[in-house]
Amino acid sequence: MTVARGTLALMGSGELTATMVQVHKDLLSSLDPSPQAVFLDTPAGFELNVDQISERVVEYFRRRVLRRLTVVSFKSREIASTYEGKKALHTLAEANYILIGPGSPTYALRQWHGTPVPEIMLERIRAGGCLVAASAAALTVGRSTVPVYEIYKVGVDPFWAEGMDILGRLGLPLVVVPHWNNAEGGTFDTRFCFMGEPRFRKLEALLPDDVGILGLDEHTACILDFRRDEAEVRGIGVVTLRKNGSETSFKKGDRFPLRVLREGGRVDYVASPNRVETPTPADDDLVDESESLWKRIHEIERAFQRGLGKRDPAETTNALLELDRSVWKAQQDLEASEVVSQAREVFRDLVVQFGMMLEVSPLDRRECLAPLVEKLLERRAGLRGAKHWQEADFIREALHEGGVLIEDTPSGSRWQLAESHAGGERGPES
Repeated sequence: MTVARGTLALMGSGELTATMVQVHKDLLSSLDPSPQAVFLDTPAGFELNVDQISERVVEYFRRRVLRRLTVVSFKSREIASTYEGKKALHTLAEANYILIGPGSPTYALRQWHGTPVPEIMLERIRAGGCLVAASAAALTVGRSTVPVYEIYKVGVDPFWAEGMDILGRLGLPLVVVPHWNNAEGGTFDTRFCFMGEPRFRKLEALLPDDVGILGLDEHTACILDFRRDEAEVRGIGVVTLRKNGSETSFKKGDRFPLRVLREGGRVDYVASPNRVETPTPADDDLVDESESLWKRIHEIERAFQRGLGKRDPAETTNALLELDRSVWKAQQDLEASEVVSQAREVFRDLVVQFGMMLEVSPLDRRECLAPLVEKLLERRAGLRGAKHWQEADFIREALHEGGVLIEDTPSGSRWQLAESHAGGERGPES
């Protein structure tokens, strides 16, 4: 086995958030003075917004990491033999910093199978470069891969798909499971990359005895430095190793020999005596903001529910407006696309709840809705004036789901309740 001189950084999530800014900076600083950094888009190649995802990555590196990054577009193996495909593979082979992230792990593996991509990644690590595999992409580098969509969304019985086994070829017989501490399910278990404990126990039982599990909390990175033969934990969570019937957890700042991952079991490890993280105040603020986003959203949800219970239009309206502001700010801060999407779904759900409450309310529905609708229309008018069409349409669609129809006229926007919600009341309000 050829000795590797590079780095493999595994991230549980948050690769494009404030939490990982300093991690990207430090990894890039360890390379040549002018590192060739690229983003490989294959895992999201099937998504209609894949090019927008790539644009976000480039903008994140420009604004936050302060480095230039090039997109290597290899959306499908169908282009492998074309000029565009050959050019993409050549650029990938010349890079010494490769980032792969969101999407579907099984889709990515199907597209890479039979192409030079896995060998290029492995060679780049061996030659002293850095591969950053985050979120969905982190699932692909081990011996086996959790088919997240197939099990979680489709309902297929738990099974392991074949991975690239980059880790195994570097002497680490492991599978990687990001989103280890996921809590998006709320009332149901979505830990272990959305599997939940019962399904994950079945998956665990299917693994060979010599293969360990490396669990990565969200917004957490495990950096495998093969030149130094050690691993380091960065971010805000923990890294969990399960192997040979034992479980060991490593927290932020811990550094330990790679033999721990090879052999498993509980062994002594040491926190770094040499590196003390001293982020700038600006970085501290960004990290705090990233960590508190969902906490803030849950606070807004509770305020909305209080207002709904008291039939208080001011409190419910203010909660919705604050949630709208938080979603907008998260998008402006280049928060991960899945986080923004989930926050928008919360917004939609609250608007629908408001409409459902009005259906059974003995109060006049139009009077109940007027403060909410008028405030949201004011917000929408501001977005339209600033040409933020997507966000303006989002408010319109959310109101429509709540039973409110909007008509844009030269003199402004008018609204009325849909017939199924109007209950025979008077015509449109301006």
